[in-house]
Parts: sequence; structure tokens; C-alpha cells
Amino acid sequence: MEQDLRSIPASKLDKFIENHLPDTSFCADLREVIDALCALLKDRSFRGSSRRVRASKGVKGKGTALNGRPDADLVVFLNNFTYFEDRLNQQGLLITEIKKQLCEMQHERRFGVKFEVHSLRSPSSQVLSFKLCAPDLLKEVKFDVLPAYDLLDHLNILKKPNQQFYANLISGHIPPGKEGELSSCFMGLRKYFLNCRPTKLKRLIRLVTHWYQLCKEKLGDPLPPQYALELLTVYAWERGSQLTKFNTAQGFRTVLELVTKYKQLRIYWTVYYDFRHREVSEYLHQQLKKDRPVILDPADPTRNIAGLNPKDWRRLAGEAAAWLQYPCFKYRDGSPVCSWEVPTEVAVPTKYLFCRIFWLLFWSLFHFIFGKTSSG
Repeated sequence: MEQDLRSIPASKLDKFIENHLPDTSFCADLREVIDALCALLKDRSFRGSSRRVRASKGVKGKGTALNGRPDADLVVFLNNFTYFEDRLNQQGLLITEIKKQLCEMQHERRFGVKFEVHSLRSPSSQVLSFKLCAPDLLKEVKFDVLPAYDLLDHLNILKKPNQQFYANLISGHIPPGKEGELSSCFMGLRKYFLNCRPTKLKRLIRLVTHWYQLCKEKLGDPLPPQYALELLTVYAWERGSQLTKFNTAQGFRTVLELVTKYKQLRIYWTVYYDFRHREVSEYLHQQLKKDRPVILDPADPTRNIAGLNPKDWRRLAGEAAAWLQYPCFKYRDGSPVCSWEVPTEVAVPTKYLFCRIFWLLFWSLFHFIFGKTSSG
């Protein structure tokens, strides 16, 4: 569909999404199996860990599921952990135990679709995958199984978490070099961050995701993470439109232009964390000073979604620059589509700004009172 997309006039992009990129919800058969797996995993004891750990719930994370390319995460939330590092230290054991539980379920119960658990890459493997297939629908879904600390037991995704939670996460609970490895723990916050968006923005995300998959087929790996493109799309809409109805071609062009400006990107959100807590503020300032591109996970400040290799972005930026010349960014009369005006970076508050303002006000008041007293 690469030729179809790039040759479609800008005014027809919405129709293209409707016809070729429908909503990515899973078919009923597959959804039923996932729900069953989540229910069966719940309250099972995981005997491979040093203490008695149980699965409190299983949650299907976001998937791409675009035209035969489904992919998703199954996050198994575990309780009875004391600290985040417990999950990191026991990751290999937990993965092995989860595989054992899934294999037992495979033999205990007949599912309406083919259920295949993949072998672990090594005894200490940090990744477990399995596939679900629905032959009649020619649909295959690959799941990566991710153990997660059940932090959402005491967090409401509709409210901003207490910033001490993030301070605890940052201050000594994550070993050096392990930043971002607890991303599965934040699945609930991350899903809500995307799911609460307007329908048309979700459609634009599907279009950008489709474009990314076309680039991946052509260029191969490595490329920046797909999630980085999804966040870039949200950012472009927030800064350039914020309307529930907008010009899809403009949004699409804006995202691709941001990709070409990857060396300037410094993007973050303060939906769940911000600069008001001293420890969190200091950490954010360190993160945002790093080499660009920087796109911080909205739910996890330790994770730079942009990745660590600018070469990946350079390859994708070259493809984006070529696409900007295609008919999908022109109207029927040949006039070009204009992008939204979107900055490439989000401003960072001055360090200890609030303290400085407080002391400035204090000294101003002090001099005003005592100056008036002296003159009197």
C-alpha cells in the first residue's frame, strides 16, 4: 500500500484511513482467548521467585495490529514486591515461571485458536513470546510477555500520582544502566495517555504508524521505536491543533517534518510528573540536558523513548524528507499542504525557579518594610 498512500491526494487521506487502516481492536476470538489467559494467570502462585509472588492481573497492552502485522504486549502484574529492583533482580526467574504457567494452560484448556508458546532464548532470558492464530481470519498475533510490579494498586490513572512516588523510583531504586527497564509497570498510565485522545487523533496515529511500518519494510532495522512516532504525533497535535476536527494531511506532514528535525527534538509532558518536587526536578533537568533527540515517556521519566542511536533517526529522516514531496501532501490543484507551526522543543523551567521567586519576594518585602521603618 506504499504506492497507494503516497499517490493519494491530501484530501483523500481520511478515506484511505477508513478503508485501509480500520480500528486496531482484536477480533472476538482472539480477545476471548486473551481475556481467558489473563483470568487464568490471576492469583496463580509463581514458585520460581525468592518469596511467594502472585499474579494480581494480566493486561493486554497496546498493539499495532495493522493489516496483518498485529503485535501486542501482555503485561502480567505481580504483587508482593517490596521495591522496583525486586522485579529487575528476579526477571529471568519470573519469565521462566510465566512460561511454565502458560504451557500448563495450553494443555489444560482447548482454545478456539492456535496457541503457541515460544522457547526462551536462554535460561536467563528477559523476554517471553507467544503467538495466537485464527486460521479462518488469517490473523496471527505475537505477544511479548512482560512481568510488572503492580504499582497501580495504589495509583489512580485519572489523577496525578504523588510526586514522592517518582522520587522513590529515581532515588536509588533503579541500578545504573537499568533506566527504562521498568516501563511495563507504567502500562496503565501509558495506555490512558493515548486512549483518552480524540478519535481523529487516534486515526492520525494509525496513519503515522502505517507509514512507519512501510519505512521499516523498505529500510529494515534499526529504526527509532514506533512508540516515539506515536508520541511525536500526539505532541504535533497538542502544539499545532488541539481540535477534534482537523486537516489530516497537515497533521501527517507536521509529524514527518518533526522527524526530519530529529536533532532538535526535546519533548516531554508533565501529565504524571513535573518539576515541583526537588528530587524529580533535578532528575528531569539531567534527562533533558542529554544529547538529542529526547522524547521522555509521559509515564516514566527514566525512559527516553527516542533511543540512544541518532543514526536510526537519520535513516528515518531521509525517508520522511522524500515523502514530503509526494502527492499525499498536495491538494488536487497541486498546491502544497502546509504544516502546523510546532516548536521542536519544550521549554525547561529554570532550576529552583520557585525558590528564587520566593526569596526575591521575601527580600523585596523585607527591604520595603525595614526601608519604610528607617525613613520614618
